Amino acid sequence: MPWYTLLVLAVSVERLAEVIVARRNAAWTLARSGVEHGRGHYPVMVALHTGLLVCCLLEPLLLDRPFVPALGWPMLALALLAQALRWWCIATLGPYWNTRVIVVPGARLVGAGPYRFLRHPNYVAVVVEVAALPLVHSAWLTAAVFSVADALLLTVRLRCENTALARAVPA
Repeated sequence: MPWYTLLVLAVSVERLAEVIVARRNAAWTLARSGVEHGRGHYPVMVALHTGLLVCCLLEPLLLDRPFVPALGWPMLALALLAQALRWWCIATLGPYWNTRVIVVPGARLVGAGPYRFLRHPNYVAVVVEVAALPLVHSAWLTAAVFSVADALLLTVRLRCENTALARAVPA
C-alpha cells in the first residue's frame, strides 16, 4: 500500500496546486468585475473532496482491501487520465478557470480544447476521479459513497454555474 499512499498524497499535492491557481485566477476575475455565485455549496465541495482523499487511505487500511491488479491498473489509468483532462481544462480556460463559480460579465464562453466537445469537461474529470481513485486499491465503499455524494453536489453546482453563465455571458 505504500505506493497507493504516495499516489493519494500526489493527488493531494495536485489539489493544493489547484487551490493556488484558483486563488490567483479568482483575484484576476474579481479585478475584472467578476461575480461569485454559489458560495454556500463551496465549503461542502471542499469537505467532500478532502473526505474522499482521507477515505481513499483509510478504507484499504482499516478494512484490509487488497490491490486487485485487474481492477487497480485500469482505475489508475482512469485516475491519471482524469488528472490530464483537468489540467487540459485549466490550461484552456486560463485565468477563467476556478474552483469557485466566478463569472466575468460579458466574457465569451470558451469553445477551445475539451470545451469543443463538452460544456463541462472538468466535471467529467471529477466524476471519473471520484470513482476511479478509490478503486485503484479496491476501496469500493469509498467509491460508492463519494460518487453518490458528488453526484448530488454536482447537481447543485451545475445548476448554479449554468445559471450564472446564462445571465452573464452573451450567446
